[in-house]
Amino acid sequence: MWKMTLSKKILFHEDNSGDAFTDLLFNALLGFAFMFFIAFSLIQNPQDGGNIESKAEFIISAEWEDHHPDDVDLIVEDPKGNIVYFQRQQAGLMHLDRDDRGTLADRLIIDGVEVENPSNQEVVTIRGFMSGEYVVNLLYYKSNFITPLKVKVKIEKINPKLEVVYFGDYYLKRTGEEVTAVRFLLDNKGIVADLNYLQKPIISGGVK
Repeated sequence: MWKMTLSKKILFHEDNSGDAFTDLLFNALLGFAFMFFIAFSLIQNPQDGGNIESKAEFIISAEWEDHHPDDVDLIVEDPKGNIVYFQRQQAGLMHLDRDDRGTLADRLIIDGVEVENPSNQEVVTIRGFMSGEYVVNLLYYKSNFITPLKVKVKIEKINPKLEVVYFGDYYLKRTGEEVTAVRFLLDNKGIVADLNYLQKPIISGGVK
């Protein structure tokens, strides 16, 4: 009798090896998830060193008819004499975000599919405050028609809320023509204190 009872105890003895394996697998998965979280956090919060501040305080845009082949360039000069245009796309606190060349390069191939962007617009952003006068010019880089080209110029102040501080239409007539659309004065708080339309050639004045 004693031997039979012992054998039954051995036969029905509880095996904990499965639970141990489950615990080990769970801990491994938990560790992997933690490491993934840490890695993702580092990707989302890179060190500040080397980053470019993308926040804009002002947006200056020049826009003309969609599908139009003519090429118009936006030129902006800051109070320190820094200039941004198609050959110098970043200077001081200014950046040329979009250089439009009419219908040239309007068609793109994305993932094997041809995509068309018919809009014609040049955009300059100002990413900080610098007191003094800014000059906004238009250059008629390439004209294909005799009819004057209508170009809309707009200046928007972004912070603390979106505000249009200037809007105007201009008619460009010939290749190489450069006109001053507007000049605006900023105070030390980034507020537009004055606007004027005195002409000041920039590119034709000797910019290399």
